[in-house]
Amino acid sequence: MRKHTLQRGMIYLALLLALAVIGGLSAVGLRVVHTIQMRQAEAELLAIGLEFRNALQSYAAATPDGSSPAPRALADLLRDSRSAGIVRHLRRIYYDPLTGKSEWGLLRGPDQRIVGVYSLSETPTIKREGFPVDLAGLQGKEKHSEWVFAIVSPVLPGTN
Repeated sequence: MRKHTLQRGMIYLALLLALAVIGGLSAVGLRVVHTIQMRQAEAELLAIGLEFRNALQSYAAATPDGSSPAPRALADLLRDSRSAGIVRHLRRIYYDPLTGKSEWGLLRGPDQRIVGVYSLSETPTIKREGFPVDLAGLQGKEKHSEWVFAIVSPVLPGTN
């Protein structure tokens, strides 16, 4: 009778050990999945940020004489009413892949017009180096809200 009880105890111990190993592996797996998802979100944020920056530069380049080269609102990038025809510098206002919202932080110039956008996410960055030359300003930034996508150099009418 005692041998049977001892076997049950060993089986119970083996099951507990197996559950602990499975739990540990699951935790590691979840961390890896989270890191992969965050890297994908960062890559998407970089692509969207470049779209915004290109739209801001396109808006500035299309500025008629006497107009400001920066929009008052992001909606101005969707339909530029400064010229006779319909000009679209951006097809839609993108959702921030880190917050899931279409709300962005806006970098404004001295005239309170938009010269750049950034994520409102305060999450830590994974990518901190190895950016292309046109994104070198993102090197070493520790939070996603520090990744600012702004007009590289003001494009003024008549200077193209």
